[in-house]
Amino acid sequence: MDARSVIADLRAGHSPSQEALTWFAKGLADHSVSDAQAGAFAMAICLNGLSETARADLTLAMRDSGDCLTWECDGPVVDKHSTGGVGDCVSLVLAPALAACGAYVPMISGRGLGHTGGTLDKLESIPGLRVDLEEARFRAVLHDAGAAIVSASANIAPADKRLYAIRDVTSTVESLDLITASILSKKLAAGLEQLVLDVKVGSGAFMKSLDDARALAQSLVGTANLAGCPTSAVISDMSAPLAPALGNALEISEVMGVLCEGREGPLRDLTYALGGALLADARIAKDPDEGCAMIADAISSGRAAEAFGKMVYAQGGPVAFAENWQRFLPEAPVIQEVAAPEAGYVAEIDGQALGLVVVDLGGGRKIESDVIDPAVGLSDVVTLGQSITKGQPLLRIHAAREDQAEQAKRTILKAIKIGSKAPKSLPLIHEWVRA
Repeated sequence: MDARSVIADLRAGHSPSQEALTWFAKGLADHSVSDAQAGAFAMAICLNGLSETARADLTLAMRDSGDCLTWECDGPVVDKHSTGGVGDCVSLVLAPALAACGAYVPMISGRGLGHTGGTLDKLESIPGLRVDLEEARFRAVLHDAGAAIVSASANIAPADKRLYAIRDVTSTVESLDLITASILSKKLAAGLEQLVLDVKVGSGAFMKSLDDARALAQSLVGTANLAGCPTSAVISDMSAPLAPALGNALEISEVMGVLCEGREGPLRDLTYALGGALLADARIAKDPDEGCAMIADAISSGRAAEAFGKMVYAQGGPVAFAENWQRFLPEAPVIQEVAAPEAGYVAEIDGQALGLVVVDLGGGRKIESDVIDPAVGLSDVVTLGQSITKGQPLLRIHAAREDQAEQAKRTILKAIKIGSKAPKSLPLIHEWVRA
């Protein structure tokens, strides 16, 4: 068995054997497979795909490349994962809300990938907060706060940790097989009892069409259930940013707006739907409607904000963050409005282009070693279909330098299109996919 033969099989359009994929995953984990070979492996899968059996084999091989956690909790161990979008900070609202409802959420999350922001990068905009916790600390945070959001340790799906970073810089992010294996290898290693997945579709998502999103949702649900973790998925709309902000600290502000102020909008609505379904699947609620009401109560009562504050403090962040969050978050030195060049309706928002603007501003990575500026990004983004007047702000740019803001402005004016008629309204949730 050697890397070249596995890559050659993939390049020829053949699905490798379970033995070959297990060997390659171990090679990723122990670095006996080189970066060049890992990149070729990812590219071959991206171009030719895997069979359903090989996809499951790769997922389990990556899971088993490291440790698998087990838990002893007095409530169900659950989690949620999104396939990635712009302005998507649902995890940071949902995890503490679920904890406030009696669930335990050991959320192993990722960093920014391509044009989408990463949950871990967003959390790290909170001063002092750490996501690279040792297992003992991870367990302590989960016990004390009911939720912990951490990076995969060196021993949790190490094959995925290596391949994840390589995908980001080799233009192999969009592969259905690699997305499935990446998401589920970490989630299955976390010892979950229930999982809900949020598969995005639209301009700000990796999957641009409903058919592609449905195929990914079915792949994820089928593979997870086959591996023994009861899982369902929602296909949600990403034709525009979910929250009106893109960027790490700016999205934390949106999260706190929901948790502390009950701020209305798609971010809150999707949190309700995902949480309601998960509480029903975990038998904390009798059905999704009751689960939705429980999540709403956890937020309106302040219990979810309290759980978030406990988690932040337990992971090294400021004490009483939920009470004083505005003073802790960094602010960019340059803030500029982008004015609408004409009156009309917001007809189209290219979410991917806006996400890449944030990357260019320094809010994401172009290469693995890039250091993120947590303060930069976009805020107060207009909504799809909104009526606007000439000169009205389309959004605000938060930048480190004036020249960066000016460059971002040129891209933004191409990414947000204004028309004479409002576009057709799209549902936030297109459909559910269940086993």
